[in-house]
Amino acid sequence: MRPETVALLAAGAGLLVVLLPGPWRVARNVITIVHEAGHALTALLAGRRLRGIRLHSDTSGLTLSRGRPDGPGMVCTALAGYPAPSLLGLGYAALLAAGVENGPLVVSAVLLTGVLVMVRNAYGVVSVLLTGAALAAVAWLASAPVQAAFAQAVTWLLLFGGLRPVGELQRKRRRGHVHDSDADLLGRLTATPGLFWVTVFGLVGIGALLLAGGWLLV
Repeated sequence: MRPETVALLAAGAGLLVVLLPGPWRVARNVITIVHEAGHALTALLAGRRLRGIRLHSDTSGLTLSRGRPDGPGMVCTALAGYPAPSLLGLGYAALLAAGVENGPLVVSAVLLTGVLVMVRNAYGVVSVLLTGAALAAVAWLASAPVQAAFAQAVTWLLLFGGLRPVGELQRKRRRGHVHDSDADLLGRLTATPGLFWVTVFGLVGIGALLLAGGWLLV
């Protein structure tokens, strides 16, 4: 099967997973892991002290770090969560387009290991271990073509899955159900409207999807 055909089928599967409530409920945990990993990695790069990550059964998460409550480091840390799945998907697409078909599996293993070290609640540990078990099963038991197809599917899940939470966030904000979101925190830190940051999250996700699609489908 041609690589473009595999990519197209994987894109269709990833889109269905994100659109269908049942599959999305499961896949949303993966997106949350990447979201919180984005916060955690950026906090470390910004010189903040990482205190831990918590993943919850409602697919929400929380990353705690210690440092200045404002300034560029805090802004970057707050900014990193929502774009993280889309940017990771874009990175995976770059690896696949370059012919490094096992690259996404290797990077995913490293990411999950890092998150597991910093998780501070039981559900989070179980969630990361189950995700890692699925990854390990594919890496150890599947043939090379199946691994390549799985890497494509994970890539598209991240690309599509990075967008849905942005829409969910804005719907909650519009209904007044959330006041402490990343967008609202960024708004307070930068004296800008929270909607501006929701728009930034969305544009990053759309841009990553379009760019990755150009690499994998054309």
